[in-house]
Amino acid sequence: MNIASSHREARPMRRLSVMTWIGNAAAVLTGRWGDVTRQAEAAGCSRQSAYQHARRVQQAVEAQDGQGSTRQELLDQIRDLRRENRQLWDWLEHTIEFPKAKQRHFATVAAAMGFSSRQIARLLALLLPAARGPGPATVRRWVHQEAVKAGALLKRLDRACKTLVTVACLDEIFFRRQPVLVAVEPQSMAWVLGQRASDRSGPTWAAALRDWPALRAVVADGGTGLHAGLSLVQQQRQQSAQAPLEVGLDVFHTQREAQRLLRTIWSRTEGLWIKAEAAGRQVRQDKQQGQGAQSAAARARWAWKRAIAAFDQAEAVEAAWQEITAALQIFHPDGRLNARPQAEARIAQAIPRLTGADWSKVIRLLRDSRSFMFLDRLHRQLFGAEPDAERRAALVRLWWLRRQRPRGVQGGVITGAGHVAHLVQQVVCQRLDAHWAESYRRVSGVLRQTVRASSGVECMNSVLRMHQARQRTVTQGLLDLKRLYWNCRAFREGKRRGRCPYEHLGLKLPSYHFWSVLQMPVDEAA
Repeated sequence: MNIASSHREARPMRRLSVMTWIGNAAAVLTGRWGDVTRQAEAAGCSRQSAYQHARRVQQAVEAQDGQGSTRQELLDQIRDLRRENRQLWDWLEHTIEFPKAKQRHFATVAAAMGFSSRQIARLLALLLPAARGPGPATVRRWVHQEAVKAGALLKRLDRACKTLVTVACLDEIFFRRQPVLVAVEPQSMAWVLGQRASDRSGPTWAAALRDWPALRAVVADGGTGLHAGLSLVQQQRQQSAQAPLEVGLDVFHTQREAQRLLRTIWSRTEGLWIKAEAAGRQVRQDKQQGQGAQSAAARARWAWKRAIAAFDQAEAVEAAWQEITAALQIFHPDGRLNARPQAEARIAQAIPRLTGADWSKVIRLLRDSRSFMFLDRLHRQLFGAEPDAERRAALVRLWWLRRQRPRGVQGGVITGAGHVAHLVQQVVCQRLDAHWAESYRRVSGVLRQTVRASSGVECMNSVLRMHQARQRTVTQGLLDLKRLYWNCRAFREGKRRGRCPYEHLGLKLPSYHFWSVLQMPVDEAA
């Protein structure tokens, strides 16, 4: 009761029982003359203490009968408040500090990943109170300011990259009918060119590729403007006595066009087959109904004849294209290294069997000598890595056998020639040259870096298309921001896992973290 709490507060007084307090209060409030003195003497306290006890007992009773909370209710409130206080402290330990600088960092990275300013503002609204969250206009301003910084940094970084890029895959992509010139270094997947242009003509491409002193080879599709620009670059290099640029046609686009034609042929064949099956059902139906089936049978025979002929032709075309595909590989199926004369001969034998569709574009690309540039470059580089023909062939064979090894072992038992063939070949290499390991590293580097197709730039274009779908306008500044983010983003899987494109390219930076690089002074970049 409140009486007891009042009693605990009166520390100077001697400890008296509650009943004594009540007796003192009764003597003061309801007693006669002299009752207070007698009660004080009986309780062993002074008359002043008796009057104090009466006042406090009266206050406690009034508080109990009034509108205020009881003592137990107050204790319950204290317990609940303490529990809530502990929860708030626990939550505070796990809360994220999100000041303006962090919000700006979040918005910039999200924009580089492809989110629009409106999407970024909505995401921030989930983390911040409505009054503190930035709007889409603020997000756009932040992103624009960081994009300007990214453009200034890339000018310095690109100058350093141009001394490191020896092979590039080229292509263009369109944003609202305006071309963007794209170049990717295939081994590192570094995005080294991302430039909005007014057109994709030869002079535009030539201006973009003018100052690339280390560039030795490019792979591109058959675009007329792009190859016109490469011709201008060749002329400029010839006039300045530089090494000519090796230009290869992209095998990827040739194969994609061929696959499109094959799908058309097989789709037509499937349609004829469906019609033949329907004609056969009609013959059976006429016979079941007792009708003359001679005309229906004649139509069915003609339909099946056409379907079978179309199927045989489609199989022949498919087989011819498989032979052409094998001729465009680095190795033959038996592990022998491919070469231009053999590849051209096999393709020339298969081309006459490409019928049933308009194969003129594919045939023109296959007969273009630039489609075999990768083989010429491969053999020339292998000769530089190992001049001796016998040792070179043995090392190439070892490289191929190591990649044919079975990846899984069942039951913990190693069986089959595939597990030991490379070991036997390694002994052969050791007998040919005691220092074979150094030569093997050079040969392996050449084989690993051979580029047949512009798959790298097609991968980059697919990323840009996803970004384009979320952005109303992809400005040059936004392209610069995306390019810097891509080049500083570490790969999560594959052979490049754990390192970013700039690291794989060999570009030395104090830090490869995107936000750290973006905040770097321009003078310190590269």
